[in-house]
Amino acid sequence: MDNITVVRIINVVTTTTKKSDARRIAEALLASRLVACAQISGPIESAYLWKGKIERSLEFVLTVKTNANLLKKTESKIKSLHPYEVPEIISIPVKSAGAKYSSWLEKELGRKRKS
Repeated sequence: MDNITVVRIINVVTTTTKKSDARRIAEALLASRLVACAQISGPIESAYLWKGKIERSLEFVLTVKTNANLLKKTESKIKSLHPYEVPEIISIPVKSAGAKYSSWLEKELGRKRKS
């Protein structure tokens, strides 16, 4: 059985109205080696306050896995590629994960990055 270990993995979550935007952001983050894994789910129905009104839209959720060292660069890259005026970018520290998964993630994030 894979041992559980304390890690520095961070899940970063954002949403987009187009699946193609989520894919484009995911691929740029992966190519830059800022994240080791990206998952796109949805569509989901979102309801939110925007400019004083309740809005609703279908969105796709992009969740990426990075580490604490790359978090700021990951957030910056998402902001630079995101089509929203105010993109949701939420970072969630992972409390624990499988040792083999954690090792794989850190190995992938440690490889040479493209700019």
